[in-house]
Amino acid sequence: MRIIKLCCIAMIYIAFAKANSQEKLTYQQPSEEIMKLVDYDRPPSALIDEKAENMILLYRDTYKSIADLSEEEMRLGGLRINPKTNIGSRTTFYDKVAIQKVGSKEVKPVTGLPAKPKLSNVNWSPDESMIAMTHTTSNGTEVWVLDIATASARKLTDDTVNANMGNPIDWFEDGKSLIVKMLAENRQPLIDTSVAIPEGPTISTSDGSKAQNRTYQDLLKNPADEHNFEQLALSKLVKVNLDGTATDFLPGAMYTGVSFSPDGSHVMVSQLQKPFSYIVTYGRFPQKSTVYDAAGNLVTVVNEVPLIEEMPQGFMAEREGKRNMSWRADKPHTLMYAEVLDGGDPEREVPYRDVVYSWEAPFNEGTATELLKTKDRFSGILFGDENTAIAYDYWWNTRNTRTYVFDPSDNTVEPKVIFDRSYQDVYSDPGNFVTTKNEYGNSVLKLNGSNVYLMGDGYSDKGQFPFVDQMNLNAATTKRLYESAYTDKKETLVEALDMDKGKILVRIEGPTEYPNYYIRNIEKKNKLDQISFFENPFSGLQNVHKELITYKRDDGVDLSATLYLPPNYDMKKKEKLPMLVWAYPREYKDAASAGQNTQNPNEFIYPSYGSFVYWVMKGYAVLDDAAFPIIGEGDEEPNDTFIKQLVANGKAAIDAVDEMGYIDRNKVGVGGHSYGAFMTANLLAHSDLFAAGIARSGAYNRTLTPFGFQSEERNYWEAPDIYNTMSPFMNAEKVDEPILLVHGQADNNSGTYPLQSERYFNALKGLGATARLVMLPKESHGYAAKESILHVLWEQDQWLEKYVKNKPTTSNEMKTDAKMKG
Repeated sequence: MRIIKLCCIAMIYIAFAKANSQEKLTYQQPSEEIMKLVDYDRPPSALIDEKAENMILLYRDTYKSIADLSEEEMRLGGLRINPKTNIGSRTTFYDKVAIQKVGSKEVKPVTGLPAKPKLSNVNWSPDESMIAMTHTTSNGTEVWVLDIATASARKLTDDTVNANMGNPIDWFEDGKSLIVKMLAENRQPLIDTSVAIPEGPTISTSDGSKAQNRTYQDLLKNPADEHNFEQLALSKLVKVNLDGTATDFLPGAMYTGVSFSPDGSHVMVSQLQKPFSYIVTYGRFPQKSTVYDAAGNLVTVVNEVPLIEEMPQGFMAEREGKRNMSWRADKPHTLMYAEVLDGGDPEREVPYRDVVYSWEAPFNEGTATELLKTKDRFSGILFGDENTAIAYDYWWNTRNTRTYVFDPSDNTVEPKVIFDRSYQDVYSDPGNFVTTKNEYGNSVLKLNGSNVYLMGDGYSDKGQFPFVDQMNLNAATTKRLYESAYTDKKETLVEALDMDKGKILVRIEGPTEYPNYYIRNIEKKNKLDQISFFENPFSGLQNVHKELITYKRDDGVDLSATLYLPPNYDMKKKEKLPMLVWAYPREYKDAASAGQNTQNPNEFIYPSYGSFVYWVMKGYAVLDDAAFPIIGEGDEEPNDTFIKQLVANGKAAIDAVDEMGYIDRNKVGVGGHSYGAFMTANLLAHSDLFAAGIARSGAYNRTLTPFGFQSEERNYWEAPDIYNTMSPFMNAEKVDEPILLVHGQADNNSGTYPLQSERYFNALKGLGATARLVMLPKESHGYAAKESILHVLWEQDQWLEKYVKNKPTTSNEMKTDAKMKG
């Protein structure tokens, strides 16, 4: 049978070669109803200082332009770089900055900035009196500083900053100087790979060791790529004072990270080493971490990590050696790091997976002391005082997480587990611990004797009610200090500003009320002060009906979705509407967690190209973020019954709204992005539930991602039936509903190569399916250019009008149940 299928696939390619056709089309714009929503001025982002005195408003264009995406770009080692300006080629820039005093409505524009600036890498100074940021010119990138008190900005360096490896700015602890990555003098010219004459073949070897890696994109491919990557990564570290004077701090190297100790006396610098790799991205290239004093004098090398191409199989696999190395927030100059106790192999049975160490300056070998061991993979520590700290571990295979309280000064005292739960069980989520700033300006656990505080999202079977709890660590008892009472709005607890005074920064919104920030005093529950005043740019959605609906799958699993109905829809007359379903499958290890609701009907209606919400203005019912759980309990993996559960989710969604009387179930479209596109193609192949589908930036042939995909960690040779059954490409002959495929030609996401859509379309066309393939120039996994976004909306609009809203209705096409295909 496999030989027959392969022969059929070969015939598909032959048929396509004879029947291929293209359509020349310029960028189009969607209909007026959609344009009114998509063409808007984006409200600013807000940065609020720790004392809630100043709010920095950052403005940017709603979209990039196709001209922006067409600037020169080099894709190397997992990076995308503009080699002329030496910053990430996909960087989002701000073009305006303003300051607003908390409690005032006056917005004060920042003066001194260049015309039409391109600002990024925004960094508060340690005392939050200033902000450092980069400005990208036509020839390079430079550092600017903004004085909050005067609302004025000035240039600090020329445009030879190297921002190719992330944020190039780090403040000294005194707030009077910065370390800046600048272009190194020993940088060599780049090789133009389009005209370079090869010196020989590119050769990769395997010595018999297993290297089961995801299908990464933008990898190095040849020696010329290696040369270019090294030159673009090279920078020197320069100490730049606020008066503009500069002195070299460290010479040229491939620096990735700079981190000051809490007291500012030491700085840890990480840099890439050789050899590079052609099968993994730069994050797994060899690295060396070195500690220097504040004057740039060498203290010692604290870590050396080899090239990581080979690791044990599984999502919980980890490399051996020191990892997660960082400064302890509660000590002046002490490092902490973790090491595996299971060889990094999740298949090995051990009582403890990881051990965590503390290492004081001057970091002599053998002087690190053990802090604690964790039963599963260590994931972080929140320090409090000398005798109190919180640690976390997790295990993906069981979706379990533990929270420990332990004494960091005495490792003979067994850590106490205070939470042991599934991290997918949102109803039992105790929240995040409230932090405060210590003497070094670092965030540490907020302690009041033996009491700590937690802020949680507050999801429950009755709705979402965010909360603040006080917990006694000794008695393990909890007292609720505040719980949001809103049933017509959504309140988000952003951060605790002053827990002693009960001051919490919150964000409040409604379906047609744009989110704004407030300061709530939980000790005075009616005390609520608005501090931002952003206006709703989508007033056209004012009369749209929005509600959260809950329903059950045939096997009893609880599901939910957000239902939108057109403005002024008569819910008594119940005109039969076409419906659009937008979804994304998610894997769970238990049915109870899968059935929990994490949607809030009071969330602001924010239309974006990433959903179908726009079409509520064109007379469609829209079922957004429909729950599509895929469950595998015990020894069963979710994907073992993926297709069956997928179709059951789709049927349940349609049944639920059909029973409410709102829709013509013969006119239901389905769509999704990435794994949602994979879902869409499978739904059309394995059911007759939907009139048409829209699949954007998906993967359709899982044999092209043979070492795992999404939450599947088995490789193809361990589970060939899973890979083949789940691949829409292998089931293309079953698709008899129209499908629109959209893909960015520069997709950088692991597994969703543009080739996936191209080959799937070839198969569909060769088999005579109704399909359309739209390849977007310059676009990555998510789309950025305004021209591209408007065109995608136009494509979707045309497709839905033709194949969903105006689909002919015949008695034979009316279906009240899922019809499993083949």
